[in-house]
Amino acid sequence: MKDLEKIKIEREKWLTWKNIVPMREAIKNISTISLRNYKFTPIDWFKVGNRDDLNDDEFDLLTKNAKTLIPWRKGPFDICGLKIDSEWQSNKKYNLLRPYFNLKDKIVADVGCNNGYYMFRMLEDNPKKLVGFDPSAVFRSQFDFVNSFVKSDIVYEMLGVEHIEQYDHKFDFIFMLGVLYHRSDPIGTLKSLAKSLNPNGEIIVDSFMIDGEDEVCLTPFERYAMIPNIYFIPTVKCFKNWLNRAGFKDIEVLEITKTDSTEQRATAWSFECSLEDFLDSDDDNKTIEGYPAPKRVYLKAKRK
Repeated sequence: MKDLEKIKIEREKWLTWKNIVPMREAIKNISTISLRNYKFTPIDWFKVGNRDDLNDDEFDLLTKNAKTLIPWRKGPFDICGLKIDSEWQSNKKYNLLRPYFNLKDKIVADVGCNNGYYMFRMLEDNPKKLVGFDPSAVFRSQFDFVNSFVKSDIVYEMLGVEHIEQYDHKFDFIFMLGVLYHRSDPIGTLKSLAKSLNPNGEIIVDSFMIDGEDEVCLTPFERYAMIPNIYFIPTVKCFKNWLNRAGFKDIEVLEITKTDSTEQRATAWSFECSLEDFLDSDDDNKTIEGYPAPKRVYLKAKRK
């Protein structure tokens, strides 16, 4: 048996962990809802069905079990009229990037896919295949919950970016959003993406960034905006150099944005604390640790 297959089998066992079992039960519970001809709509609130598709008992069952999967970090979702208002309004990022890609008939990977919100939105392009990579049993359970209504053929792998080179096929397009600054070897991570692309394959990747013209990066002492596993926050020039050294060409800056409370905030479906709690109470241009407040740069590049 291949090493990667062994890892997949082992990680499927994570779905039996004590804290995950109620989430898996929630997915089973909604299977009793009499499914009709639901249609999904890839709009800001990724929408599946309508409120009148369910009777009151079914809607109550749906609501109760969706709450079992809290915290919902990515979204938002509208499932048969149930509004799951996630911490991150991921539609803002998706809509920002939407003009820069066309996935029709392409083999696509979303590395760090969370609960699959972006992949559900990508279905509108009719890609040849969609594969998500994320080792979280919580996010996998949320994906399965939503997909029990969508009934897509998206493949969700409980694997990380460190496994993508070993995967059984390569990709035409890879998205890696909100991942790179969590990696202690950013150039090595980007090299793995390059090796996982078909010839002329493309990536869209983002990172927290700092302003400046020098090719340098910030290394937070312990935490950045209360996040413990942030290793490097580059300038744009530094980030472009990483991509060049990792084997990419035609490197293009797509967008630069500052994260604000319209994109990330606490909701009843997420955590009690969010972005506003992680910034300096006297100066929202700084994190609570005194670093520059989160800004994000999005780059697109091709494999050399």
